[in-house]
Amino acid sequence: MSKNGLVLEIIEQILTAIYWVERKCGFAKCEDDFIDTEEGQEKLDSICIKLIAIGESLKNIDKITNNELLKGSVKITV
Repeated sequence: MSKNGLVLEIIEQILTAIYWVERKCGFAKCEDDFIDTEEGQEKLDSICIKLIAIGESLKNIDKITNNELLKGSVKITV
């Protein structure tokens, strides 16, 4: 697969994950809806995992594009 094809595939995965997060957040009327119930906490956990995956995908695109995606942005290391 070409570099551009791989980047496009990753972007499609990111968009799918964003759509999934939007659907999972749909039940919440305020932030307390995520912490007041066990179900809300489980949804929050799964949403966080999806957001982490999105971040990792963006880092992968940055690597594939020789650091062009995040060029000039602040890099945070833990």
